[in-house]
Amino acid sequence: MTMLHVDLSGLNAMLHEMGDAAEAAARPAAQAASQVLYDEVKRNAQGIRQKSGNLARSIYQVYSQTNSGPGHATYHVSWNQRKAPHGGLVEFGHIQRYVSFVGSDGNWYTAIRAGMRGKPKPRRGASQAAKDAYYVTLPAPKQVAAKPFVRPAASKFSAAADAAAAKLLEEIG
Repeated sequence: MTMLHVDLSGLNAMLHEMGDAAEAAARPAAQAASQVLYDEVKRNAQGIRQKSGNLARSIYQVYSQTNSGPGHATYHVSWNQRKAPHGGLVEFGHIQRYVSFVGSDGNWYTAIRAGMRGKPKPRRGASQAAKDAYYVTLPAPKQVAAKPFVRPAASKFSAAADAAAAKLLEEIG
């Protein structure tokens, strides 16, 4: 058996020296990766037939301090639930049980039975029977297909990793 002895002290010193620079470069590298995914999610959301444009405008990326630390950074890319509360219905699909319509103000509403107008609507956790008694039901529930806009961005993970690597090398170079 042949043994090979290599003096790695120079490499270890270089890696130690680069450690601080690499740690500082983590956030810009993570942001570069996040930007690739953000751009793809925006592109996907804009490709969906728009009614108000709220979904496309609600896409965001944000640095997460709670999920980040020394040498690693986390960004979140998603949609703002307040600006586009229907985002989950679009992303994952849903079953529509009730008649809905667009009001004169351009907003979507669920049709209320004539005898129920003026009465408080059922709470979120109310029974299905209570909701069915309050809202106008469709003759048969309708499956509304998903139109994912976030999940397909996973196809850009490789490009995001390349962008992060390029930014990391730029920062520590």
